[in-house]
Amino acid sequence: MARRTSKFAFPTLPAVHWQPGLPVHGAPTWVVVVGESGLPAAAKDAGERLGVDLGRLLEAQQATGFTPTAGATAAYPLLSGEVTEILLVGAGDGTAQDLRHAGAAIARFGRGKDELTTVVADGIDDAELQAFAEGVVLGSFTYTLKTVDPGKPVVGRVTVTDGSDDDRQIELDRGVVVGRTGWLARQFATTPSSEKDPAWLAARATELAAETGLEVKVWDEKQLAADGFGGILAVGKGSTRPPRFIRLDYVPVGATDDTPYVVLVGKGITYDTGGLSLKPRESMVSMKRDMTGGGSVIATLSALRELGAQVRVTGLICAAENMPSGTAYRPDDVIRHYGGRTTEVKNTDAEGRLVLADGLAYAVQDLEPDVIVDVATLTGAIKVSLGSMLYGGLFATDDALADNLADAGRVSGERLWRMPLPEEYQELIATPIADSVNSSKGPGSITAALFLKAFAGDIPWAHLDLSSIAESPTDRFEYTTGATGAGARLLTTWLTSPTPTAGIG
Repeated sequence: MARRTSKFAFPTLPAVHWQPGLPVHGAPTWVVVVGESGLPAAAKDAGERLGVDLGRLLEAQQATGFTPTAGATAAYPLLSGEVTEILLVGAGDGTAQDLRHAGAAIARFGRGKDELTTVVADGIDDAELQAFAEGVVLGSFTYTLKTVDPGKPVVGRVTVTDGSDDDRQIELDRGVVVGRTGWLARQFATTPSSEKDPAWLAARATELAAETGLEVKVWDEKQLAADGFGGILAVGKGSTRPPRFIRLDYVPVGATDDTPYVVLVGKGITYDTGGLSLKPRESMVSMKRDMTGGGSVIATLSALRELGAQVRVTGLICAAENMPSGTAYRPDDVIRHYGGRTTEVKNTDAEGRLVLADGLAYAVQDLEPDVIVDVATLTGAIKVSLGSMLYGGLFATDDALADNLADAGRVSGERLWRMPLPEEYQELIATPIADSVNSSKGPGSITAALFLKAFAGDIPWAHLDLSSIAESPTDRFEYTTGATGAGARLLTTWLTSPTPTAGIG
């Protein structure tokens, strides 16, 4: 029986709409966002509209344990009138991060509802309002193949107002698009590998390219062999589902030879068993999301035209399925990568760096960009260094590039911690047989980064090892249990900032 290949479509997201002034009627549920400084300025007028003293309501809820910490909620039913319910939602100290968490809490509460009217504080700046809209989208994320009790649908519409006559729709629209990149990356990562293989990923990238004005090119296994992509081919040899190399190109309107040029390289391992260096069962569970880096690159490229990015960007996705079989690559094999550099394999479960190496070498030799950034769920070692769900690992050969990415991490909520690239550890990946080995004892995330560094040449380069933030254990803040789609919001935020390549080189 032929395997089903579904056509990908943008997810159905909640509409997030700005309302100048308080609505005359509004939705059956009103949401009031409460900061540490108290109720928003429009709360008095909103209370009069609803026939409720919101100040007293807040005091009563606080007496029963409600606090305005970011994402905290307390619901209060109304027994008469068109409005049937009021929800208080905490926004902490009103930072962008706290407002993102508040937006996600509202989205979770709103599941199954047609509309929510939401009153926020006046004086929220553009970045904070954008983050709020991101939270609404991210907190709405759902993916299920259930045929029984699939859960409530996302809220249809969230109407936002601060009671003023201002028009803030632009900030909300931008937040929805940035949030959508996170949703798309999660959807890619959550799709079961029974459906998702390298060809599936290439088909989804092609469809999104057509939707969002990108150029696309896909290498199949024959073209990969003809062009010498030895790393991608080796990793994919053990699977009956052959590898792919995907190239997406975004060129802004009015681009010239002086327009900065960035290449993103994403790890697209659609399932990782470890190959012949087989993982234990417990470590294999969740490896459908080992293509998070590649999915985040696709999601990022899909948003650039809509957000008006002013840099040229190429996204390269190195896609393969790492399986054990009679045709699989082996420990002690020597791989010849794109461009000729060789690697002695010591661990077939250190496969991500082998496919990324081909992508980096192609970028250097054929594209000659100003900046290269690769993104991957590369090592378990980064989780040992940084723990889970706080920071992703950042390695970089250029201080300005590291700073720009770290700034984007703080803005997007996908925070990064810079790690060292000490030359003293180069000897750990040395071998008399080839130019390097793909795995060794010692500091695993650092030696993996040093392995990749050799393929980036002299071009300013950064490596994002996001294994530490790729899987959320619970529904918390803007995350749902499972794959986080790490990297998409970070890269989108960076590339659509006013000067993403400032100071680099």
